[in-house]
Amino acid sequence: MKVLKNILMFLGVLFVVGTLIFAVNSDGINKKATKAIVNDSIELNVSSAYRISSIDIPEDLNFAGEPVPQEDPEVMERVDREFLVNTYWQSNALLLMKRANKFFPVIEPILAKNGIPDDFKYLAVAESGLMNVVSPAGATGFWQIMRETGREYGLEVNSNVDERYHLEKSTQVACDYLNKWKKKYGSWTLTAAAYNAGPGGINRYMRTQEVDDYYDLLLVEETGRYVFRIMAIKEILSHPEKYGFHLDKDDLYAAVPTFQVEVDEPISSFTDFSKKYEINYKILKRHNPWLREPHLNNNSRKKYTIEIPNKGYYKESK
Repeated sequence: MKVLKNILMFLGVLFVVGTLIFAVNSDGINKKATKAIVNDSIELNVSSAYRISSIDIPEDLNFAGEPVPQEDPEVMERVDREFLVNTYWQSNALLLMKRANKFFPVIEPILAKNGIPDDFKYLAVAESGLMNVVSPAGATGFWQIMRETGREYGLEVNSNVDERYHLEKSTQVACDYLNKWKKKYGSWTLTAAAYNAGPGGINRYMRTQEVDDYYDLLLVEETGRYVFRIMAIKEILSHPEKYGFHLDKDDLYAAVPTFQVEVDEPISSFTDFSKKYEINYKILKRHNPWLREPHLNNNSRKKYTIEIPNKGYYKESK
């Protein structure tokens, strides 16, 4: 019904425009008047079809079970900003919803196994948009892990293999990192802030300002917005229809079923390796982004597990 209404309104605009153009050509109607009438007609139809409004903020906002001081007007202005920005950046929100359906089932059980609150999956969304991106500082992958941190927590990071791109392994590192700082700060909110700014930065702010609550700290803008952004993303992705988003199950991205192949020797050509499983190089790299070069060195004969899509899911590579 809504689609039909929009079509009828569009046809109405076209009729007005066509009529006025004909009038101009035949009777010499003032062009400025014509333009004004057309613009008013378009504005009337657009405004009746699309409504922009303020956002109703939930009254029980929390991060990882820790309540937000919603009685503080300055805090609520910051909350409102993130809800508005993330709700009305519709294309980005839709993409996040689609990707979440594909990747959350991988992330959620790893968080649960490590005692990390489920809310932290939205931290990954805030960090990377659930994409294997690289920041200007070199932070990499869904969890935006720095090279030194990855190595410190046991990831292999070099030009041939970079496990910061490995979703399961990088999620485990994020869990280890978060648990370490939760023990220090005693607060999941401060732990999230430390993930963004680094514990050194948070320690310095706390020492200088003599407060130990995220909501009492004056932080740089990115970190000051960080937890509020995560909460806004959590709320919008958890209740999309409440914020005007309507997706069917078929609209969401789905994980491709795979099986695992273990290798413990060098691979001279991933192109040839791919052909053994009736896929191509691009598909192999799509499922194993942590393999950074067209070959695997593996002089140490380390055992690696490579994900291969189930036979028949992709058409056979030529």
